[in-house]
Amino acid sequence: MEAEHLKFIFDQFDHTEVFKNFEELASGHINDTYLVTTDSRKQFILQRINDGVFKDVPGLIANKVSVSKHLLKKLKHLSENELKRRVLTFIGTRKGVFYYHDAAGNFWNMMVYIEGSLTFETVNNEEIAYEGGKLFGEFLNLTSDFDARKLTEVIPNFHNMAFRYAQFDIALKEASVQRIEQAKTCINLVHELKEEMHVLQKLKDTEKIKLRVTHNDTKISNALFDADKKGLCVIDTDTVMPGIIHYDFGDAIRTICNTAAEDEKDLERVNFNLQYYKAYVKGFLEKTNSSLSLLEIKYLPLGAKTMVFIMALRFLTDFLNDDVYYKTEYPEHNLNRSKNQFKLIESLSEQFKEMEDYNLNFIGSLK
Repeated sequence: MEAEHLKFIFDQFDHTEVFKNFEELASGHINDTYLVTTDSRKQFILQRINDGVFKDVPGLIANKVSVSKHLLKKLKHLSENELKRRVLTFIGTRKGVFYYHDAAGNFWNMMVYIEGSLTFETVNNEEIAYEGGKLFGEFLNLTSDFDARKLTEVIPNFHNMAFRYAQFDIALKEASVQRIEQAKTCINLVHELKEEMHVLQKLKDTEKIKLRVTHNDTKISNALFDADKKGLCVIDTDTVMPGIIHYDFGDAIRTICNTAAEDEKDLERVNFNLQYYKAYVKGFLEKTNSSLSLLEIKYLPLGAKTMVFIMALRFLTDFLNDDVYYKTEYPEHNLNRSKNQFKLIESLSEQFKEMEDYNLNFIGSLK
């Protein structure tokens, strides 16, 4: 990206700053993200949204802006400076909309950069797990009165279990004999777990569990922390859309509680960290217990198991499809990812009763 072109994009947004320089941020895997520094030293995040992945970019940006405005209203007791550190602040264009559509067909949006913030790629202690739980819990609690039906579904069927199984079935029918044989153990587990893995989907479809605003990418790197390692702001709200709370809870647990990287080949190193789970739950339920039903709380551990399973299923499906979706570094990469997640499910399942008991006992202690 040339500086002159980025300066032109920057100047389409409604501000009084003078572009000085920029650097590309490599933390995201989908969008192109740049940190822009101005003559006054104020900094902004300028982002090109990948319209190959997201088919309705105006809808996506409308989601992000609407949710941020809602959060600002809920936190209006804070000072203006504190609000800009706690909530993503989007800058409109000079034409009064929150995205710029350039001549090449690219969509851009801009945010105020939150200075002095920290991110973590992995969790190495219970304190970070606890603070992450509080931060994502607060995000879900503050948006619990937002009508999720007003949001665009930016990735249709993202966590729809019936849809994911249908994809798997097609892949299995078309896969090579060799890949089916290699994946035999994982394939059998997919069949064994099918009924249990549809429980949350059925509760959602029958509206027994409330449809809410959900973030849908609650890995710990999407939480900003301050210098004291206290939760500050939830970022990367591109995938905000209607869902059930178990998706966000489960995805966070999946990424926080695996004792190894998700493509670790040595399955002996893959286990479910119950202490990190308890720390996250403590923070999460401190912030959400007043807005959750007992039914929602009861099924949170299944949410964790379900989200691990969805990733195991998606990796396995891609392996059977000859690796067309996820980037791979060697022929069995996706299969090893799937085996990794199934090992995590095994370790989680061995501690499932303790997870359920901890959730209910913790809620009891808050009454």
